[in-house]
Amino acid sequence: MSNRSGDERDEVEEKKTREFMAKYMANYRAHRKGMSPLEVADYYSHWAENMKYDEDLNSGTYNGPTIIADEVADCFPENRDKIKIIDIACGTGRVGDELAVYGFKLIDGLDPSDGMLKQCRNKGLYKNLYKEFCCDKTLPIEEDVYDCLVVSGGMGESHIPCSGILEMIRIVKPGGLILIVMRKEYLKYVGEYVDRLEPFFAKLERENKMEMIERREVTNYSFDRDGVVFKIKVKKSVI
Repeated sequence: MSNRSGDERDEVEEKKTREFMAKYMANYRAHRKGMSPLEVADYYSHWAENMKYDEDLNSGTYNGPTIIADEVADCFPENRDKIKIIDIACGTGRVGDELAVYGFKLIDGLDPSDGMLKQCRNKGLYKNLYKEFCCDKTLPIEEDVYDCLVVSGGMGESHIPCSGILEMIRIVKPGGLILIVMRKEYLKYVGEYVDRLEPFFAKLERENKMEMIERREVTNYSFDRDGVVFKIKVKKSVI
């Protein structure tokens, strides 16, 4: 039995609540309406200083990296050291940490934030890192390079726009996979995605550029909020 008094237990719970809300607000400030993509990238750079981002979005609070790495591992059970992966919005490399556990070695990353990429580079898990936004601008990457592209934490207010999906398709090999995990509620209130993202997926399917293999909801993606996983097969041919 605990020797703590009721007041002590209440104090501990209040402290946990304050810490949770501080982390939640730090994340919220990266998703404020009206921010430009450059402002978002700058915010992430400052947040990454002294490993504060990783401290705030630790495993248990933000589970996207684990969820997406599990998906990749399920899709590629063999020859993992030969699978070429790019982590879009790689941040400090949390997804790379999880992929390495499964034996994936050929991992590239892309992120617009200098501060985040600095922390990511220090981990030594990524072969190539690109300081770029994923949008309608052509990336400095050749076509048909990757077997798999992953996104965890890259979808949100002033984050990856719908047009970025086309660039993802371009750099993934035909038959390769795009795996995206995002907060489910963003589909209902982030203007870029409301009645746009999923219809855009459907349009690309009709054009035979991709196939939606699976759309699955997951629990406790981030801050006890549910997420949604999109598993997409790249096709590219236009009819």
